[in-house]
Amino acid sequence: MALLDSRTTRPTRPTARPVWAVVAAASLPMFMATLDNLIVTNALPTIRTSLGATIDELQWVVNAYTLAFAGAILLAAGLGDRIGRRTVFLAGTALFTVASALAALSSDPGQLIAARAVQGIGGAAIVPLSLALITGAVPVEKRGIAIGVWGGISGLGVAVGPLIGGLVLGAWPWEAIFWINVPVGVVAVAFARFVFPNAKGAKEPLDVVGAALGSGATVALVYGIMRGGSIGWGAGETILWLAAAALLLVLFLTWQARARYPLLPLGMFRNRPFTASNVLGFGMSFGMFGAIFILIQFLQLVQGNTALEAAWKTAPWTLAPMVVAPTAGLLVSRIGARPPIAVGLVLQAAGLAWIAAVLSRGVDYPALVPPFILAGVGMGLVFAPLSTALLATLPELDHAKASGANTTLREVGIALGIAVSTTLFTTWGGTLTPTGFVDAARGVIVVSAVVLAATALAAAAVPGSAGRVAAGRDG
Repeated sequence: MALLDSRTTRPTRPTARPVWAVVAAASLPMFMATLDNLIVTNALPTIRTSLGATIDELQWVVNAYTLAFAGAILLAAGLGDRIGRRTVFLAGTALFTVASALAALSSDPGQLIAARAVQGIGGAAIVPLSLALITGAVPVEKRGIAIGVWGGISGLGVAVGPLIGGLVLGAWPWEAIFWINVPVGVVAVAFARFVFPNAKGAKEPLDVVGAALGSGATVALVYGIMRGGSIGWGAGETILWLAAAALLLVLFLTWQARARYPLLPLGMFRNRPFTASNVLGFGMSFGMFGAIFILIQFLQLVQGNTALEAAWKTAPWTLAPMVVAPTAGLLVSRIGARPPIAVGLVLQAAGLAWIAAVLSRGVDYPALVPPFILAGVGMGLVFAPLSTALLATLPELDHAKASGANTTLREVGIALGIAVSTTLFTTWGGTLTPTGFVDAARGVIVVSAVVLAATALAAAAVPGSAGRVAAGRDG
């Protein structure tokens, strides 16, 4: 069935390509982009020695990617609607691939930081448009499983970044973590070009002013959050960046309310499932990734594991979504998005509460495995249904913008979760030593569990029946 909207004369029809090919073509570049969020972390000590980088420069190797990624998402989604989602997706994948090669060829920290920023811009064109391409290319009745696999791979990319980075560095120089993207990127561009039609959104001029204000607000907010977690929330620099973010956000929202062709139509937020899905995505990112950050530090600093060993030990948590998410995607078509999302968030909260209860300096690893699995299953139950609920009651033409907004909020949630967790940890007397870590860490994990439990309440606003999700009707 063609999907029509009053703002266009060109319908989008599902592609004749097999569903597995559609999912693979969208997920392969997306996996690369999410993987590179954290894959570089294990290589930082080696990069410091090889390139003579300072501590500040090493932070920017990570932050340049995050800031560019978060700042360019809304612009990329808008460009996809204007000139074609496949066109921008392919351009983003190609840019990411070239930037990966430039990162591997870097001979000083400045070159590497610049290449990482370009990688982030490419990634911003990949992640939100990959979801929009799937929903436009897969028939409605098969969309649940497709989004389920996509959601599992998305979560997997973020989660296994440190693990894959450790494995690569165990066999090759640090440049290899970037070189591996190049052949994958070349194949991904050709594959996506073959699989996807070049669907477009509404025939509207690009909102350049909105893009500038939205990107500026996102970059200022994410950087302000990063500085707050690093130098303190009361520091003048932190306050300045957060104030700038607030001002730019007000200007962005004011402009969007008045613009004839807004980059992010504010009317979408009158759609309860869309708004609830954004609250859920932000809340889960905030609660879960702050806790993961603290627990990885615990495994290394308190229990003496290497970064690679810590990554392996958290695998029951971080790999579970890859197994669970496809099944959760199938559940949506039968019972709706609300039950798996609500249950998933409750399981995550329960898993973190369990971890907090058993956490001690000498806790045996087997005691952590069951709550790790519980939290991982919970994550897997949320990923796919959340993506389905986000788009289920919106016109297909708005899918790229909706996915861009949701991805931006999740990036902000990750940054804020890690920064707030770090602040609470130090405020409660935590130190990065075996003897001064556990008590403060336990409190941070409890806070994360409370955030996830509270976030579960927002699931009441997502579609509660399978029929409404499949049909894409609001109500």
